[in-house]
Amino acid sequence: MKIVAIVGSPRPRGNTNYLVDRALEEAQKLGAETEKIVLSEHCIGPCQGHDDCASREECVQKDDTGWILDRMCEADGVILATPVYYYNVSAQMKAFIDRNYFLYEHSRKSGARAVGLVIVAGSSGIEDTLHTMRQFVDETFQVRDDRLFVVSGYATSIGDVRDNLSLVEEARELGRKMAAVLK
Repeated sequence: MKIVAIVGSPRPRGNTNYLVDRALEEAQKLGAETEKIVLSEHCIGPCQGHDDCASREECVQKDDTGWILDRMCEADGVILATPVYYYNVSAQMKAFIDRNYFLYEHSRKSGARAVGLVIVAGSSGIEDTLHTMRQFVDETFQVRDDRLFVVSGYATSIGDVRDNLSLVEEARELGRKMAAVLK
């Protein structure tokens, strides 16, 4: 069983990455193979809005998006994580979501059987971000509602989430639940 986490935070030591690491640690303890892809460490260009996307065998942009989409589609479980910047997903996550249009145009969905969402906000925007992420999940995955796990909470400054023990435990539980349903 393989779980791939796709993280839209540009901060390697930020709150979102911290929670994802806790979830992946717990999944590993239950036998999951895990991989974390931090979008800001790769080249993910914005969608160029080509009108002929459906007629092409691959996206005309030559960046890292293709192999990341392949990993997402091949994984048994996917965790999508984003901080909330200006009331919604980060720019990195939005670019990645938009680049999934290629999959949509080719009627390709992820084979993941479970999805986790991790959302961390400074003060507001969790509801709008969750709505955006749910729309993405509904369009890209064929996962039942009882296999969609959500962790969301607040952290004002880098590192604050470490002191929010209940949120950290929710992230750990997300990893355990995903591994359990994928066994």
